Amino acid sequence: MKNLDKTSLLTGVLAGVTAALLSLGANTQSSFAILLYAASALPVLIAGLGWGNAAAIAAVVTAGLTGGLIVSPYFALMIVVITLIPAAWLSHLANLARPASELGGPADALAWYPLSDIMTNLSMLVTFSMIIVGVMIGYDSGLSDRMIDLVLESLKAQEPLYNPDADTIMQIKSIFGLALPLIQGALWVLMLFAAYYLATRIVRTSGKGLRPREDMPSTLRMHRYAIFAFLGGLVLTFVGGTPAVIGALVCGTFGAGFLLSGFAVLHFRTRGKSWRLPVLWLTYLAVLLFTLPAFFILLTGLMDTRRTIALSPTGKPKDTEL
Repeated sequence: MKNLDKTSLLTGVLAGVTAALLSLGANTQSSFAILLYAASALPVLIAGLGWGNAAAIAAVVTAGLTGGLIVSPYFALMIVVITLIPAAWLSHLANLARPASELGGPADALAWYPLSDIMTNLSMLVTFSMIIVGVMIGYDSGLSDRMIDLVLESLKAQEPLYNPDADTIMQIKSIFGLALPLIQGALWVLMLFAAYYLATRIVRTSGKGLRPREDMPSTLRMHRYAIFAFLGGLVLTFVGGTPAVIGALVCGTFGAGFLLSGFAVLHFRTRGKSWRLPVLWLTYLAVLLFTLPAFFILLTGLMDTRRTIALSPTGKPKDTEL
């Protein structure tokens, strides 16, 4: 057991250094910043999924210390809150299991933490982490207004004839003030889920994964209670001020979860159809180019909130039980 603990801790330390270096790369290469920040979650996820909670915690602590020593404690706190803690928590949830007999299943199987609950936890984690980071940087509607003013000044410098009236400027600021947190929250959920998916594939290929392979088209859903969070965020967007910003963020994070769920439903319902690939390609292309198709995919995810539990034969380590 000591050798196993040492291996887990060493793996976590190496994963933490890797995560910190990826975050540092994002801090210097602005064109790929968001991708590198999201990629910094990958080493922590791999460590947690393959070597357990000790490795994930060691990775988070190591990455935080490395970032604090090389850049600043402020930078370290940012990457820990917005990327590394969510990654470690996802790996913890993915490794949770309990005897299937406790849920009315077979006696010789383990029931794993539902993917729908993992997705809902991801949306909540990103929401809270974004709020914390917003408080740290002093984000408010005034900040987005200043960003719009800078953009408009740049446009006027390039095109002197461009001179929008005050009402148009106010409308742009109003839309942008809600669009920014919505898009940021949605992108972060999508990227962290992509990192989680890639990490599960890597760990499974290496033979270290505990969780069995899941059929994501049939299991990738949101918890039914997540609908209330999404609707609550939608209501807050009409309040104005800081509550509206938080509401837009909630719509973005939970909406991204339902969007992924909608795509999973589409994959599931077209399975076995001869026209499946053309429809899927056209759907993805339409969502990338236009906004309206994404709304219908999101609506599909909202209408299907099944909670499927993955099972595997017994014989897994006892410390994976809930």
